[in-house]
Amino acid sequence: MTRIVTPSAVVAVLFSGLFAGFLTTVLVFEASLRSYGAAVYTQVRLIELEHLDDLATGLLVPAILGSVALALAVIRRRGSVRWLTLTAVLLLLATLVISVSISVPINTAQLNWSVVAPPDDWSTVRDRWQLAHVVRTTTAVLAFVLLTAAVMRLRWSRNSVEPSATNR
Repeated sequence: MTRIVTPSAVVAVLFSGLFAGFLTTVLVFEASLRSYGAAVYTQVRLIELEHLDDLATGLLVPAILGSVALALAVIRRRGSVRWLTLTAVLLLLATLVISVSISVPINTAQLNWSVVAPPDDWSTVRDRWQLAHVVRTTTAVLAFVLLTAAVMRLRWSRNSVEPSATNR
């Protein structure tokens, strides 16, 4: 792998994997909240909203930047590596669009919720947020899988083309 490909591959896979794992954890946590009432759900969401959005941003932005850098570095290559990488970039961008257009506005509205008196439509809002979260978790996990596959193909093609140190 080249000097540009290696760092961008590390950043892309590392941060997309951390982001996908983070979203999966939130997905499991949110699913466990479905059996609780409005007050418990509201209290937990208010706690989640303290800093989890910051963590999501801190993971998604470098995942996208690393993936774009990797895509630019491999764009001229033939084979599946460029398509795997470009598809992963599109999936991460879809994750960003879902986050900005659905999840963040709901999060912002939920900041004004009261544990003592949650809104009457709290479960409808919860369901909409959770559905969007399932979709963005899926896109993030798929992006991570594709980036990992692309990097593994890059390493495999490098190892099969370059002579080993013992043959030099």
